[in-house]
Amino acid sequence: MPESTLWTAADLSSLTLTSDSTIPAFTLDETARVPGFDLWDMWPVERADGSLPRFDGAALWMVLTAPAGEDPDARHAIARIHLASEKGGRWTLHQPVFPDGFTPGDREWSGSAVLDETAGLLTVYFTAAGRRGVTPPSLEQRLFAAQCGFEALDGTFALSGWSGLTEVIIADGRHYRVADQTEGRAGEILGFRDPGFFRDPRGGGDFLFFTGSCARSSSRWTGVIGVATASEGETSGWTLRAPVLNAAGLNNELERPHMRAVDGNYYLFWSTQGKVFAEDGAAGPTGLYGAVAPTPLGPFTLLNGTGLVASVPEQCPAQEYSWWVMNDLQVIGFADYPGIGDMASITEASQRRAHFAGYPAPFFRIALDGATSRVVA
Repeated sequence: MPESTLWTAADLSSLTLTSDSTIPAFTLDETARVPGFDLWDMWPVERADGSLPRFDGAALWMVLTAPAGEDPDARHAIARIHLASEKGGRWTLHQPVFPDGFTPGDREWSGSAVLDETAGLLTVYFTAAGRRGVTPPSLEQRLFAAQCGFEALDGTFALSGWSGLTEVIIADGRHYRVADQTEGRAGEILGFRDPGFFRDPRGGGDFLFFTGSCARSSSRWTGVIGVATASEGETSGWTLRAPVLNAAGLNNELERPHMRAVDGNYYLFWSTQGKVFAEDGAAGPTGLYGAVAPTPLGPFTLLNGTGLVASVPEQCPAQEYSWWVMNDLQVIGFADYPGIGDMASITEASQRRAHFAGYPAPFFRIALDGATSRVVA
């Protein structure tokens, strides 16, 4: 197995922003908000091969949601996964994915979803944050999978017969620190979350990529992308592997990693924020980053030499976040604080509520050519 690819400050030394690496700017659209809810991290319901099923023209998604309270920053502590659908640019929010009381955490964080249309079976990989019934709420993160029956009919989606709730992989304390903090500031907490499913089209089995924290680093910045492997079609028996990408000393959060196979290459994508780079070294902008390899486990070459694929616009540093690259290389994130040039001026909960978008950001597209990427206008 290849050794972990390192992402270091030296890799960022040549980073410059151009139109090829910048997401088009947009402004707040209050009509796009879902009344009563904040929406953020999103992922599509896909087939195991990464293709996107459609139901009467609509794509089905999962999205983190929370009731729109006084302060949008409080949403992470009450997050639940909902179904959503998109058709012709119009988004509709549907029901919660899991029945009340089914998941083992006191909130649900990001993951991925795989649909077997022939069997009518949906598998959801997700992060259980905290523990149900335990107070005060903690920042513990565990990776679970569960399955249910699936049926689509006349614009509605029925999920039934939930079963197989399984903690699919557990942090080993050797490669990955156990994410069991009871408190911490955003951007500085340990990670063991965001399981992203990938099936190797060359028959190499199934993979779960995830956000982790390096157990072998004394730095405050310990971000890694971890992986577990299984034989194709296995829903249990995942084997935890060493990280495929290690940014310890550079960055603390390599979030929502996921993989695409394009033209015989394997592309690993992740999201990170400018504020989670090490304070005393090189830093990149908030954006979508990526690397390419000849196998799903590496060794990886950083895209464009730096890893940066698509940055938020310099004039809108918190425009959007948490991107997902589709099989057709369309990309979507969630609209965060679009149109705001100086986030330091947003200090009060009432200001955050007024300016927080909390809805799907506009799609954009990327093009890939070996180890080079660009944003397509």
